[in-house]
Amino acid sequence: MSIRIVPQEQLTGNEQSSTVGAIPPLLFANLKSLYSSRVERLRQLAENNPLSDYLHFAATVVDAQQTVLHDHPLQMDLTDILQKAAGRPPLDIATFPRNTHWHTLLQALIETLKPDASGQVLSTLENLEKMPVQEWEAMASALFNHEFTAESNDKAPFIWAALSLYWAQMASQMPGKARAEQGEHRQFCPVCGSMPVSGVVQLGTTSGLRYLHCNLCETEWHMVRVKCSNCEQSGDLNYWSLDNEQSAIKAESCGDCGTYLKILYQEKDHRVEAVADDLASLVLDVKMEEEGFARSSINPFLFPESMN
Repeated sequence: MSIRIVPQEQLTGNEQSSTVGAIPPLLFANLKSLYSSRVERLRQLAENNPLSDYLHFAATVVDAQQTVLHDHPLQMDLTDILQKAAGRPPLDIATFPRNTHWHTLLQALIETLKPDASGQVLSTLENLEKMPVQEWEAMASALFNHEFTAESNDKAPFIWAALSLYWAQMASQMPGKARAEQGEHRQFCPVCGSMPVSGVVQLGTTSGLRYLHCNLCETEWHMVRVKCSNCEQSGDLNYWSLDNEQSAIKAESCGDCGTYLKILYQEKDHRVEAVADDLASLVLDVKMEEEGFARSSINPFLFPESMN
């Protein structure tokens, strides 16, 4: 099954009315609380964590995203874009024409972060600020094409933070409604075509359901459990954790495609957050690599130097 967003007028009568017990294919981010909740979780996880300094850095960037979101709102009519999507993600990173709003967001992020920055972070921000927007665009395209290099990795979290904020603002205004239907590429976000950062088994009205969390537009989409999120096979799955069976964070590995994705369980810890807990559990990634598995997701604060 795949998920597609269709204009409201294309929905059937049953789809237009909410059905009791129906599984929501998509959950759009609540931008009023997303960044503040992520900041709080990152700071919680930083306590007694070997990655404490980097988690605090990530929290500072996310806090800046919250500020910039408030100061630079975006209003767009996405009706035509949805009409022309023709079955593809309407905000597809491969085809969507970026406008200069994300430049404004990046400049605002730099200005927000610079006063308290020092050392390598300050140097990177100053270098970004001096770069022409053409180089910003080139870096954005490279990131979307998974062309990661050690030379640009210091700038990637800031570029991505601006792009993610831009895409999240657009996704939050998406008209129409999601429809689950037959198709492929369930491992990519139905809104923007980007990769997940992790999967979350949720509580509340979607209790027990697994949703993959987009690393760009922050949308979550339903993916059935006990099925590889990368190749959709189910015959050779295993679950790994650093603590015990009751751990709130596990890695789901697939022997068919040789990849893994972290799964966060809200029933074990209601505070788990898709980006923060994935980043803070880097030791589990090291373990999975030692076992011969490749990561099928990307954390916006941890870009690889290359990707197969």
